[in-house]
Amino acid sequence: MPRAVNLARHPDGAVRPDDFEVVDVPRPEVPEGWFLIKNRVFSLDAGFRQWMSAGAGDNYLTGMQLNEPVQSIVLGEVIESRHPDYAVGTLVNARTAWEEMSLLDGSDLCSPLVAADDLALSEYMSTLGPTGITAWLGLNHIGQPKQGDVVVVSAAGGAVGTIVGQLAKAAGCRTIGLVSSAEKAQWLTETVGYDLAISREAQPDLARALADAAPSGVDLFFDNVGGSVLNTVMQQLQEGARLVLCGAISQYEAEVEPVTHTWELITKRARMEGFMFSDYTDEFPAVIEALERLLRSGELKTFDQCYRGIEQTPTAFCDMMGGVSRGKCLVLLEG
Repeated sequence: MPRAVNLARHPDGAVRPDDFEVVDVPRPEVPEGWFLIKNRVFSLDAGFRQWMSAGAGDNYLTGMQLNEPVQSIVLGEVIESRHPDYAVGTLVNARTAWEEMSLLDGSDLCSPLVAADDLALSEYMSTLGPTGITAWLGLNHIGQPKQGDVVVVSAAGGAVGTIVGQLAKAAGCRTIGLVSSAEKAQWLTETVGYDLAISREAQPDLARALADAAPSGVDLFFDNVGGSVLNTVMQQLQEGARLVLCGAISQYEAEVEPVTHTWELITKRARMEGFMFSDYTDEFPAVIEALERLLRSGELKTFDQCYRGIEQTPTAFCDMMGGVSRGKCLVLLEG
C-alpha cells in the first residue's frame, strides 16, 4: 500500500517529529478527468508550518486537519491517467501533500514538467522549482536590484536565501546575509558567496553589526524572518529602499512580534511589499529558463540537503525549522 504522512496533532510551539505519523493509505481510484502520480520529490517549505496550527487557514490556504496528509509541493510522475492533458509518464509539479501517490485533476499549481536529461530531477524542486522561482520573482519584481546596492537577506542560509544572495551578487550588488550560527555565517561567505555574513551567535547586537557592515544604510532587504529582525533592519534603510516580504519564520512557532518602525518607510520613501510566487504562474517558464542559464554557466549553484524515504519527512521538516539543514531541504522518495 502507498504511504502518507498525516498531521497527528497540531504543533504547539516548535514542531516535533511526533506531530506527524506515517500511515498506509489505499491506492486511489482514478475517476474520469483525473490522473494519479507517483511522487518522486517533496519540497519542504517553512511557510507550510503556518497552516499546521490549530485554527489556521486564510485567504491563501485552508488550515491542515488532523489525520490528513500534510500539504506540500511535490514532483511526481503520472502512472495512471483519465485526463487528456496528462499522459502516463508525464512529470508533474503540483501542490498536494506528503504522500507517495497523489490523485490530481490538473488544478492547484499543477503543471507538466519537461526535465533536462543532464540535470538532477531534484533541481526542479529547488533552484529550478518553487524555491528558485520565489527568489527570482521577489528579488527582481519587488526588490529591483541595481548595481552597487547593499542587499541584506535574512535566513540567508536557507533555501530561498542562498539563491537570493547569488542572484543579487550576479546583479552587481554587495550582499550581507543574516544567519543564526557563526559556522553557518562562515559557510555563507566561503561557499555560497555572500560578501559578508552576520550571525546571531557571534554578533547578538544586530543593529550594531548591521551599522558596521552597511554604514550608509540598506538599499534592499529580502526578509524571510519578520519580527525583531525586520524591525531592526527598518531602522537602517537608505532613501528609496525596497523591502521584500517573502516569509516570517520567526512567527510560525511563536507569538507574532509587532512591526513598530513603519515611520522609517515614510521618511526614507521606502517601499515594503509582500508576495506569493503563485501570483506569477504565467512567468514561470521564462523564470525557469533564466535560472537554468545561470545554473549552467556556473553563476548559480544549488545547495540542497536531501533526506531519503517518506519516513524521514518529519525529521527533515523539523531539522529545517530548527535551522539544522542548509540550503533547500528535500525528501527523495524511493522507486
